[in-house]
Amino acid sequence: MIEHKLILFTRAGCCLCEGLEERLSKLSLDQLETPLKLCVRDIDSKDVTNAEMASYSLQVPVLLLELSSPLRKFELPRVSPRLSEEALLLWLQKIIAGKIGKD
Repeated sequence: MIEHKLILFTRAGCCLCEGLEERLSKLSLDQLETPLKLCVRDIDSKDVTNAEMASYSLQVPVLLLELSSPLRKFELPRVSPRLSEEALLLWLQKIIAGKIGKD
């Protein structure tokens, strides 16, 4: 089974990170036309690569779309904290369709 991921880079104590994580966790990402699995990664953890740390440390929260088969990663535009959960889901669907449609 092909698994696509929505990776959220966060930082402990970041209110924008916590807000986005909370909204994303309420969404049915597995029900999208292209189902996604949410993966939350603390940018300050040892599991984050040096390249990821250098790229995203000063920008959290950061969303990456990881499409498999073949493996590709796309940094997504910054999400407005005012975006409703419904609007966030529609935005994600539009972004995913655009990225998959480029194949």
